[in-house]
Parts: sequence; C-alpha cells; structure tokens
Amino acid sequence: MLTVKLSGSVTEPDPQLAGRWSAERANAWYEEHGWLAGCNYIPSSAINQLEMWQPETFDPVRIDMELGWAESLGFNTIRVFLHHLLWEQDPLGFLHRLDQFLAIAHRRQLGTMFVLFDAVWDPYPLLGKQPDPKPGVHNSGWVQSPGFHILKDTSKYDALQGYVEGVVGRFGKDPRVVIWDLFNEPDNINKTSYNDCGYGVEKAELSMHLLKKTITWVRALNPIQPLTAAPWKDDDWSDHGQLSPLDNYMFTHSDVISFHCYENKAGIESRIRALKQFNRPIFCTEYMARPFGSTFEEVMPLLKEHNVGCYNWGFVAGKTQTHYPWDSWANSYATEPELWFHDIFRENGVAYDPKEVEVIRELTRKEVRAYQKVA
Repeated sequence: MLTVKLSGSVTEPDPQLAGRWSAERANAWYEEHGWLAGCNYIPSSAINQLEMWQPETFDPVRIDMELGWAESLGFNTIRVFLHHLLWEQDPLGFLHRLDQFLAIAHRRQLGTMFVLFDAVWDPYPLLGKQPDPKPGVHNSGWVQSPGFHILKDTSKYDALQGYVEGVVGRFGKDPRVVIWDLFNEPDNINKTSYNDCGYGVEKAELSMHLLKKTITWVRALNPIQPLTAAPWKDDDWSDHGQLSPLDNYMFTHSDVISFHCYENKAGIESRIRALKQFNRPIFCTEYMARPFGSTFEEVMPLLKEHNVGCYNWGFVAGKTQTHYPWDSWANSYATEPELWFHDIFRENGVAYDPKEVEVIRELTRKEVRAYQKVA
C-alpha cells in the first residue's frame, strides 16, 4: 500500500494515494496541453456562483460575449466555481447548464477548470434571489460551498457525495474540462470579513475531512483530468516539516500542484522554486493584485518562463466588484479606486489598461481579433 508522511507524524498507510497520478503521467499530460493561461471567471451579471448558474439568472449570451474577450487575449483556459446547492435544487438542469457553458467555452477555445467546493466569503449560502452588491465592497455576495451549517457537522458530509459524483461522473471523461479543483482555500477563516468561528474545532480540520472524502469519491470515478487543491497562506513551502497538515495533504495528494499567490515577482518566484521539489506541473490558480505588485507585466512573464499555468483573479468588473480591494470591507470607497485591485475589462468590454492587454496578448502569442463591446 502507498504511504505518505504527514508533517510532524510517522509514515502511515494512505489508501487515498492509490489513484494518484504518477509524476510521469502528470508531466506527460501537461506537455500535451502546453502552457495554460487564463483567468478566474464569473459573468459580470452575477454576484456569486448561485446567481451565475441558477436558471433564472444563467446568461449564456453574456457568457459567450465575455468569453469572446478572453479568447481575444489569447487565453486558453478559465477557472469556474460551482456550488452543491445548485445540484440539490435541480440536478439535471444544473448539468444541462454546465454543458451549455462548456460548449460556449469550447467554441471560444477555452478549457475549463471546475472548482467543486469553496471556503471563502459568506458562510451562509441560500438559493433564490441573491443580494444586490454592497456599494464599493469587494466580493460582497460570494458564498461558501458548503456553508457553515454543513461544514461544522461531519455527519452531513456524505450527503454531498451525490453532487460530487453527479458532476464529475457527467464530465469526468469530457476533454472540455481540463482540471478538477476540489476545494478552494479550505482553511480560510475569512478573518477580515465574516470571521468564521463557532465550529468547535479548527476549520482546517473539518475541511480536510471533507477533502479526503471528496478525493475518494472522485478517484473512484477515474476522470481523465488531473485533480488539485491549492494552499494559499504565506508559509514556507520549501520545508515539509513546516507545512501545516492540510497544506501537506494537498501537495501530496494532488495530481498537479496548484497554489495561490498575490505577492510581487520575487515573492511568487520563491514559491515556484519551492514547489518544483514535487516534480509535477505547477499552476498558480490565483494571482494579480495590482497594489501588491502582482501585475501582468511583472508576474505573468515569470509564470510563462517557468511554464507555470496561471489564472488571474477577476476578468470583467461587475457585480462581484473585485476591482475594489480586500480592505473595502473595513474602509469605505465612495468611488472606484484609481488603481484597480483585480479585473481586466469593464462591463462594456473596454480594457481597464490597454497596455496591460497588449502584454497579455504578447505573452500568449496568439492571433487576436477585435473583441465585441456591449451596446
């Protein structure tokens, strides 16, 4: 039986490693796909995952238009968040809308990374009409999946198996999906916004329990796509002994290595060098926060140089308002910041910074066409 050494513990049998791709298979897969570069995507008309996918607000026309702008940049991939409540609401309808989305993205020459679970922002998700954006607040309506009431009760985790198996079972052999991201920032306690508490144990411990189940469910389906989950904290990843149990688990159980980093060029390069020890393809699935020096001009060339797949946060400045900074939860912004935090385009398709767009296009080295603008 395969084993893994958890940081600070003895080597123990780990059956969840049995289906993990070998480094050779993972590297061959990435060589076949080539450098993947794109963005985290939600349509500008949606405040969160629920509004993006619910039948009343699913907007394939806008999605097609905005993904056309992504195609115009030479992007070849997008990272997109799902939610278990959408499966509970209408499994067949949800799968149909996912299929519609994948068809649009495929026409725009974009492969999709789906994210199954997410521990960030509002811990109390509800179906139905979603709230209007709070003026000037970054991601004021984004929701966690699962929310607090499920994550705090491990006896409820098995009820999520149908969602995971339903989605991965439907698209696990579909080449339009390129990667499965199992759990976004699973130990994020949202300290500066909702300040998650009241679990009785560490959120990281609960999230790892759910992540282990999710890996088991997905491995049993044997998808053609690799699995990943991304550490995000500002920790030392070069020393296994310094890794948290959850970070160690994510690195040692992912088929391809992923991470988040909103630091400047030097900061992200140090992380890339630390992660090369795993000898697997590397993906930065969140970066680009202009005030921190994490910019396309500084960081994207470095990611390409190291053949690190990359997904900047934000694409079109819309209802998520992620062009406002994180500190907008504490500091009032009467007008949009002169220096945008995230995002590339305005809702009418005009680039926030045309020079920045040209940098992206040069790096992707693709023939581009004029993008449409919203009337």
